[in-house]
Amino acid sequence: MPEQGYDIVIIGAGIVGLATAMEMLVRYPSLKLAVLEKEHELASQQTGHNSGVIHSGIYYTPGSLKAKACVAGKATLIQFCQEHGVSYELCGKVIVATHEEELPRLEQLYQRGLANGVPGLEMIGPERLREIEPHAGGIKALYSPTTGIVDFGQVARAYAREVTSRGGVILTDHAVVTIEQRNGRYLLTTPTDVVEARYVIGCAGLYADRVARLLGMPVTPQIVPFRGDYYILRQERSAMVRGMIYPVPDPRFPFLGVHFTRRVNGDVWLGPNAVLAFAREGYRRLDINMGDLWETLRYPGFRKLALKYWRVGLEEMYRDFSKAGFLKALQRYMPELRPVDLLPGPAGVRAQALAPNGTLVDDFVVDQQGGVLHVRNAPSPAATSSLAIAEMIVNTAERNFSLDSTKPG
Repeated sequence: MPEQGYDIVIIGAGIVGLATAMEMLVRYPSLKLAVLEKEHELASQQTGHNSGVIHSGIYYTPGSLKAKACVAGKATLIQFCQEHGVSYELCGKVIVATHEEELPRLEQLYQRGLANGVPGLEMIGPERLREIEPHAGGIKALYSPTTGIVDFGQVARAYAREVTSRGGVILTDHAVVTIEQRNGRYLLTTPTDVVEARYVIGCAGLYADRVARLLGMPVTPQIVPFRGDYYILRQERSAMVRGMIYPVPDPRFPFLGVHFTRRVNGDVWLGPNAVLAFAREGYRRLDINMGDLWETLRYPGFRKLALKYWRVGLEEMYRDFSKAGFLKALQRYMPELRPVDLLPGPAGVRAQALAPNGTLVDDFVVDQQGGVLHVRNAPSPAATSSLAIAEMIVNTAERNFSLDSTKPG
C-alpha cells in the first residue's frame, strides 16, 4: 500500500474533527494535516442527524467544561456563521414546568444559567408564556431569548471548506483499521492506503472507544449508542411552534425528554425519545448489529444503568413503538396536538460514554498519551461548542506536541 506522510492526522470528519483541523491550520498554516473519515460524505453520523439547536448554556454545571465551552462556543459559532454565510436564527426557547414539583428544578436551571452568563434569561408566568408560544401550556417557564437554530451539516461543510482552503486534506472512505508506532511516527492503515503521521488526534464520535483501543489507550469509558426518534409536525400546523419548547429535566431519567424544535427550513421536530440503539449506526428501529449489541449488553456499565433505569427505559421503548404514547408525552406541553399532526420523522444516535459503574460521563473528556490526543466524550452541546472544543484541543496539543519544530512529512 502507498504511504502518505503528514504532521498531524485527525480521525473523524464530524463537526468536532473538522473544527479542530481548522483551528490547527489557523494557528499553524504550514502544517501538513489530514482528516480521515470512514464515510463517503462528511458529517454523516451524529453531526448530520443533529436537531440543530444552538444551545445557550442553561443546563450545565457552572465551571464545567460543558458550561464554559457552550457559552464561548455559541458566540464564536454565530460569528463564524455570519462571516461564512451560514443561515441561523436566534428564535428563543422556553423551558416549561407543568407541575408544581418541577418549580424548584426550574429555579435551579435559572440560577445555573445566570452563573454561566447566559444573557436575557427571564422567569415567566402562563400569560407571558402564551405571548411567546401561544399554543404551549404550563404553570411557569424559563425563557431564553438567545437560544438559536442552525443546520450543523452546513456548518461542518463550511468548516471543511476552510480546512481545504488552508491546505488541509480531507480523505473520505478512509476507515482506520489499525494504528501502530514505528520510529516515532504513527502508521494508520486504511482499506486503501497507509497514512503516516507524527501526531494523531482522535475525534471518532460513535467509535471513540474503539479508536482509543487502536491507539493503545484505555477502552473505558465505553460508548453506548442511544437512538432518538422524532416526528415532524404537519406543515399546516407548523406555525403552532414559534421557537423551541423544552421540558424541565426529569431526575428519574438521564436524558432530557421530548421537546419541540423549529428547524431553519421551517420544519418542527417533535421528540426525541431515548432508547438503546441495537447498532452503533442504528438509525432505524430494526437496525441490528449483533456485534455492537453484544458489546453493549456484556458491558457492566450498561447492565448497571439498565438496572437503575429499567422502568423509565420501558416507558421510552413503549413510546418508541406507540404513536399514541409519544403524542401523550407531547400533549403535556401542547394539549391541542392531534394524532394527524404527527408525521414520521428522522432519528439520531447519541454516542454516550458510559463509565463501568453505570454513570453517564457528563462532561467533555480529552485524553493525551504520547503523540496522541483523543476526544473520549463529546455529548451535546458539542456541535454548539465545536469551535471552543477545537480551541481546547489545540491548546492541549500545543502543550504536549512539538508543533513549532514540526516539519512537513
